[in-house]
Amino acid sequence: MRAVTWQGPRDVRVEDVPDPKLETDTDAIIRVTSSGLCGSDLHLYEVLAPFLDPGDVLGHEPMGYVEEVGSGVKDIKPGDRVVVPFNISCGHCWMCLRGYFAQCETTQVREQGSGAALFGYTRLYGSVPGGQAEYLRVPQAQFGPVKVPEGPPDERFLYLSDVLPTAWQAVAYADIPPEGSVVVFGLGPIGQLASRIARHLGARAIGVDLVPERLEMARRNGIEVIDARDADDVPTAVRDLTGGRGADSAIDAVGMEAHGSPGAEFAQKLASALPESISEPLMSKAGVDRLAVFQQCVDAVRRSGTVSLSGVYGGMSDPLPMLTLFDKGLRLAMGQAHVKKWIPDVLPLASDESDPLGVQDLATHRVGLEEAPQAYDMFQRKADGAIKVLFQP
Repeated sequence: MRAVTWQGPRDVRVEDVPDPKLETDTDAIIRVTSSGLCGSDLHLYEVLAPFLDPGDVLGHEPMGYVEEVGSGVKDIKPGDRVVVPFNISCGHCWMCLRGYFAQCETTQVREQGSGAALFGYTRLYGSVPGGQAEYLRVPQAQFGPVKVPEGPPDERFLYLSDVLPTAWQAVAYADIPPEGSVVVFGLGPIGQLASRIARHLGARAIGVDLVPERLEMARRNGIEVIDARDADDVPTAVRDLTGGRGADSAIDAVGMEAHGSPGAEFAQKLASALPESISEPLMSKAGVDRLAVFQQCVDAVRRSGTVSLSGVYGGMSDPLPMLTLFDKGLRLAMGQAHVKKWIPDVLPLASDESDPLGVQDLATHRVGLEEAPQAYDMFQRKADGAIKVLFQP
């Protein structure tokens, strides 16, 4: 089959790889019809290079049709249309029974000290081949895949794999008070949908970005925006819009590669360019993130407010503003999305023909799998108005 493979920093290629096969009785094989290119994939494109091996198959936002199932898989059958959550969880361990599916004890990558295995996401998360491919082996298929109806186009449901549950969790973790306000930093796919979900649930949503196309998409979906290029100081602009106090809650939908952190950016690029024997232990023990957006969240949220982190971070030696966090009495909530926990909330919204969250106004590019190298480059550079790219094998 054809698949998108990582070959080195800023080097992805579409290659022939072996077709996946059932390996256990709880596996399924899916014929992929659509797969998303996620902002998290861009971390693999460069920063997390030390944890990848040439030939690793990328992608963690797939959907398609079931081709084959193991004898232990009862809830789906060949021919079913399914979305595959990005984290791999069993549904029956101690963590899963409490709804902490991103910490599944059956698939935890203990040798790396990590949570549940993820599709297409480095040795840190199990080196499981990803979904930017023609076919995908799905472990723990007795629990993971989500059946969706025939008829509507893929993008009505594709975002159930990651974007919608991650955005929903970001809003839930933000703990916005009734009729309260939330400022969302970063209007990529997660920030776009987090803003819309917050607004749908009755909050005042303010989005911050510096990319014109992202700002325009947020505006046409009813979100107030702050153009970071025009604001002398974004947290001050947030306070000006919120009675001088700041927003009740803040969501960081950017993560480790935020603009405005030149020192950390240099350190990340230097580490990713070093030989693997040096760079992997270095990043595991002393890695740093670009914290400019997190710092702005801390500044822009009101005292006794909440900061919700949905952008991926990977640093182990990040300098945090502990004095400010403590003095302001802020709460932090973060982590990989517990996808299956939020499916009952988001599946009805994705299925609603009125499209209350505007999921059909998110993808800006739909390309074939063979165009993946150009798509990664375009998305990394935020060129051609790229906000969300979908691969359709």
